[in-house]
Amino acid sequence: MKTSPNVVPLPQADGQKPVSPAGYRLESQVGHLLRRAHQRATSIFQTTIGDPNVTPTQYAALVKLHDLGELSQNHLGRLTAMDPATTQGVIRRLRDRGLIEARPDPNDRRRTLLKLTAAGNKVLSRLIGNGPKVSELTLDPLSAEEQQTFLALLRRLG
Repeated sequence: MKTSPNVVPLPQADGQKPVSPAGYRLESQVGHLLRRAHQRATSIFQTTIGDPNVTPTQYAALVKLHDLGELSQNHLGRLTAMDPATTQGVIRRLRDRGLIEARPDPNDRRRTLLKLTAAGNKVLSRLIGNGPKVSELTLDPLSAEEQQTFLALLRRLG
């Protein structure tokens, strides 16, 4: 049976260091590399976007609500690629800051409709111009051709 390079090594019975499958290096694994790239992108976002209290997921929610108007919480989560628990937390924090408001959907009381407040529009109008700079700085180590290839490959993975 062929061993996958992604098999997690088990510690030896005598408590010595784990034995790694031949050729396995954490630094070469896709998850590790994606996590490091994500950490870099998040750090650049936090220092560039213009508000240390707005996270990338909050920013995504604000942008989608601005672009599309009132949305259900569920739809917003799908559009921003957030799971329901993350969406709920993001919405709660944005509501607490007065950046969005929520109301029951008159056609379906189980759904919550969300929209930007005047304060949310004001914050977003201040930040949105910095969004392209975040992408530019994140992709800066790559040539223009590499950037296009990288983004195309990420879209295929997503």
